[in-house]
Amino acid sequence: MTTRRIARIITGFILLLVAAVIGGSFYMLAFSLRPDARMREKNATAYEYMYAEYPFLRPWVDSLQTAGALRDTVIADPQGVRLHALYAAAPVPTDRTAVIVHGYTDCAVRMLMIGYLYNHDLGYNILLPDLYYHGQSEGRAIRMGWLDRFDLLRWMEIADGIFGGDTRMVVHGISMGAATTMMASGEPQRPYVRCFVEDCGYTGVWDEFSKELKSSFGLPAFPLLYTASWLCDLKYGWNFREASSLAQVAKCRLPMLFIHGDADDYVPTWMVRPLFEAKPGDKELWLVPGAGHAASYRDNREEYTRRVGEFVGKYIGPA
Repeated sequence: MTTRRIARIITGFILLLVAAVIGGSFYMLAFSLRPDARMREKNATAYEYMYAEYPFLRPWVDSLQTAGALRDTVIADPQGVRLHALYAAAPVPTDRTAVIVHGYTDCAVRMLMIGYLYNHDLGYNILLPDLYYHGQSEGRAIRMGWLDRFDLLRWMEIADGIFGGDTRMVVHGISMGAATTMMASGEPQRPYVRCFVEDCGYTGVWDEFSKELKSSFGLPAFPLLYTASWLCDLKYGWNFREASSLAQVAKCRLPMLFIHGDADDYVPTWMVRPLFEAKPGDKELWLVPGAGHAASYRDNREEYTRRVGEFVGKYIGPA
């Protein structure tokens, strides 16, 4: 075999490898950031799913809807993208307000159990946004909380205005919503924001996607995650490395409650340790025995409500 033929074979192999990596990276972006069929099904069945998982929600939601108390609001982001949220005032007028943030491929409706906790059990005003590209909000692709942090800050401002201004506010997120909450917590805060609750959030997008590549596909981070991150930056304006809950929570100066199931293998339980250690100032950690991912409230409703109520009560105060 001649040297020229060997060179052609090597060159062809390299080109095939590059094409496979680029193709795999585009597939990864579509699979992780535009799972349209899964999201359409979740949106279409959101209320039915919630009533099956949390039967106590139905009479509460029915009463809110009958009274016209569960309302919609829409804003536009700086690029003109339409963003939607649900909100409801407290049963008794108050300035205590909770902004509640859903997880990956979920929507505002699928966080109504936490809405129940704050509105029904604790007597708070509530606002539940549909994050960019989720629920009834528009957008190009999921942003894993990173650029969503700016939308969340805007929703916090909107909630303060809806409920009369000068509110006392907690922000509570689960899963990707918890990551969004932590990412927002590292930005400068308005005086009405008093504390945060994060439930099973990831340390960062790079860590979570790296874990998913290995556990779901048996693949290492290199080279696919590197090229997919670069393509995400090129196409959507952010990359996996910069989307760090860990870096943001290290800048948070307000109190935060960390909740994580000790049987979570989707956002692995180990992630809560560096997050908790990185957070300066007032903080608490509750590792929930036997709880899987995003199941801590469902499986421990009374204790979850008590712990959250006691934590936020310390910083928000009575009605």
